Amino acid sequence: MDDSRVVTPPYLAGPLRLFPFTGLMLSPSRIGDPSSARAFARPYRDVSARLVSWEDKGFVRHDDSPAVYLHEYTSGGITIRGLVGALDISHRARRAAERVVFPHEGVHPGQADELADRMDEMKMHPAPILLVHRGPQQLRTLLAGVMATPTYQDYTDRAGQRHRIWAIRDAETLAGLDASLAGSRAMIADGHHRYAAYLRLQHDHPGGPADHGLAMLVDQDDTPLYMGAIHRVLAGTTLQELEAAAASIGARWRPCTATEAIAALGPTTLVATDGESWGILDIEVPRRRASIEIVHERLVPALASPPHRVTYHHSLDDALTHVSPGTGVALLLPALDFDLVLRVVAAGRLLPEKATSFQPKPSVGVLIRSLSDE
Repeated sequence: MDDSRVVTPPYLAGPLRLFPFTGLMLSPSRIGDPSSARAFARPYRDVSARLVSWEDKGFVRHDDSPAVYLHEYTSGGITIRGLVGALDISHRARRAAERVVFPHEGVHPGQADELADRMDEMKMHPAPILLVHRGPQQLRTLLAGVMATPTYQDYTDRAGQRHRIWAIRDAETLAGLDASLAGSRAMIADGHHRYAAYLRLQHDHPGGPADHGLAMLVDQDDTPLYMGAIHRVLAGTTLQELEAAAASIGARWRPCTATEAIAALGPTTLVATDGESWGILDIEVPRRRASIEIVHERLVPALASPPHRVTYHHSLDDALTHVSPGTGVALLLPALDFDLVLRVVAAGRLLPEKATSFQPKPSVGVLIRSLSDE
């Protein structure tokens, strides 16, 4: 199998539904602790037994009954709130109008298959995929009522994230959730390969626990996730080669200082540096398209020689540690606008791999779904 190829994962058909599940939770003293990752390490078939052992030691607990959870977490001064439940993945969309969950980037089939095999061995979804949508007022009103009740859990984990959780179990409120979400559409913010793995497992084992996948649904208009850029380092490329490629596609190159470059970064303005020299790259971006699309569709293919490799970096400082004159070029990109990403996916397109970073993500272990419990 060619693991380098990228494919579009299947689309789900509506309505968008989150079902109750029996939450499995690490103790607060274990959440955010890097050593806790060993609970989900190889051999994956032993993970369930490993967590049972942890449960005996008080490190893990099962909820008493199924629920859809409202999970609020605060990290670095940003508060995010979302519904966590078992997403119905049992129906595939046959027409564009039926689609309710939209990926914004493709997946590598080999990586998705590996994750599916791992989940199948573990009989577990260790963490929810992250979905974002624009929630209706009806849903916000309902959740305001939930938040007026006592929390199910309230703690700060080892990584400094504060978590507040409400367990939604009563039939009337759950029915209200179904009604509020019936017309919603969501985009995958994080977890594309796990989403694809869910779908493969559902295809292989329909009619059981695999008909659902653990997901967290965040209202971007209520508690918005921060959208950061992911920069590129083009190994083996020089600034002169990049400037020539830019000219060949009608873009304008301007030498500048580092300060001028960072200040100029914008939707149609990119920055390039080899760590010593800097340049501003003004590119033409058609309406309803993103600059990152032009980079991968036109600019990089226009290079006289392709990069030895392309690496991805979430910060300027990290990108700069990987370049020096003659070894490569850091191509700094602007953060994408949420509405622009929505327009891209609504048009049936995907963004290039690692186009944007949604932050902050919740610590692992707050809510886990055990397929053995179902």
